[in-house]
Amino acid sequence: MATTADIRTGLIIKLDNSLYSVVEFGQNKTARAAAKVWAKLKGVDNSRSIEHTWNSGDTIFPIRIEKKAFQYLYKDDTGYNFMDNETFEQIAMPETAIDAPQFLKEGQEVSVQINTETEQYMAVELPDKIVVLVTYSEPGVKGDTATRTLKPATVETGATVMVPLFVDEGELIRVNTKNGEYIERVKA
Repeated sequence: MATTADIRTGLIIKLDNSLYSVVEFGQNKTARAAAKVWAKLKGVDNSRSIEHTWNSGDTIFPIRIEKKAFQYLYKDDTGYNFMDNETFEQIAMPETAIDAPQFLKEGQEVSVQINTETEQYMAVELPDKIVVLVTYSEPGVKGDTATRTLKPATVETGATVMVPLFVDEGELIRVNTKNGEYIERVKA
């Protein structure tokens, strides 16, 4: 059995017959009372976000998950379709189960979380950083660089990313998929 000392970011636990992922956690220590452990939890099998507090040393129920490499194929009315790279089995996942669907490209490698107890597909994670092509961007005005000025740019997946003025159409850029921010230009 696991205790509150085993809580870490990204851990998936079972709480009130639902699965939650730990987004943030901490410990409150007081002089007289026992320490308390708190966590911000995001629902894996539901769309709820909650905060929960345990006494230090309480039992928690972590769920064992496995990450497996899949390839994104296409989107249709059943959802987003992925193929297992080893068995070539295809699965469809709803948009709510994908951490950044606006950055999915056909043929892209992703990791799918699988609940090892029920063999159920739970979530799809994109790589932290991806390289995308800028398909549309307004031209930057020369000399407008006294501060870090950003402009909107549309990338090949259809998402809009705020980029510096020197980024033009047809250039490759690296984007953080967790927050959608521009990181750097990529040389082709």
